[in-house]
Amino acid sequence: MKKTTAIATLLATTLMGGAAIADSMPGKGVDVRPIMAPSLEETFQHRVLFRALEDLGYTVAEPQEVEYQTIHLALGTGDGDFTAVHWNALHNNFFEESGGDAVLEKVGTLVDGALQGYLINKSAYDAGVQNLGDLKDPEVAKMFDADGDGTADLAGCVPGWGCERVIEHQLTEFGLRDTVSHNQGAYNAIIADTIARSSAGENILYYTWTPYWVSGALVPGEDVEWLAVPYSSLPDGATANTEFEGKDLGFAVDSIRVVATDDFLGANPAAAKLFELAKISINDISAQNKLISDGQDGSDDIDRHVSQWISDNQAEYDSWLAAARAAAQ
Repeated sequence: MKKTTAIATLLATTLMGGAAIADSMPGKGVDVRPIMAPSLEETFQHRVLFRALEDLGYTVAEPQEVEYQTIHLALGTGDGDFTAVHWNALHNNFFEESGGDAVLEKVGTLVDGALQGYLINKSAYDAGVQNLGDLKDPEVAKMFDADGDGTADLAGCVPGWGCERVIEHQLTEFGLRDTVSHNQGAYNAIIADTIARSSAGENILYYTWTPYWVSGALVPGEDVEWLAVPYSSLPDGATANTEFEGKDLGFAVDSIRVVATDDFLGANPAAAKLFELAKISINDISAQNKLISDGQDGSDDIDRHVSQWISDNQAEYDSWLAAARAAAQ
């Protein structure tokens, strides 16, 4: 009798232990396929989510790296499970073109208050060039001529990112085709040249966004200023809040969200809850991006940044995991 009781107790304990593991690791046995852009500065926020998914038991596959439009298309065809780099307004066309709500879902708000726009050096701004429309004047445009062709050189947006659609639309809408050249290519190379010209005391005109390290190297309000646009005008008649601190920047004041497939979210309530709750401060991302620009750009460096961020935000991070585990029960 005692032997039977002991066996029963051992069996019950084993089953309870298995249940406890299942409760704490609801993703065990599930492979997750992330898709992200080939941008080192967006690795940090993805890896925070990767770490949380792993703490929930998921196995995170090596991320696919493609440009933003292709990210959405790949998700829409089921070739990946999620991305954490969807700009809610800027990339909405990509979302809709990839199947929209029929196959995909925008989940939570990972980063709030993301900005985009045009900036110039502060001395030119203080001298009176404060609106993109001012560059319609050929004499004003020549102030920003870097290659001697008589037009302003705008360090612009890489094709396929989404921002190029806005810039190209606005150059036509505001009558700037004859006075402004939109320089596109490898953004890091273009912006490095812009920063070098700024250091040499030359006038500069460029597009950028936050969170990104550029605004740590060229600080708005100190080194540069955001330009206003003549009026709000977005491609395809889209409307959005484009005003920041009383100035119309021409781009939606945006948020960065997770986009995941309906199939993955339906099968993985723990991951769905994690994506819903996860938030990272835009200032934290900009600070981490500055570390990258200062040379801490290896994979091990980024993993260390992730570990430090989690340690600094442990209570919040743990609350994501607790809610995700509860959602799976």
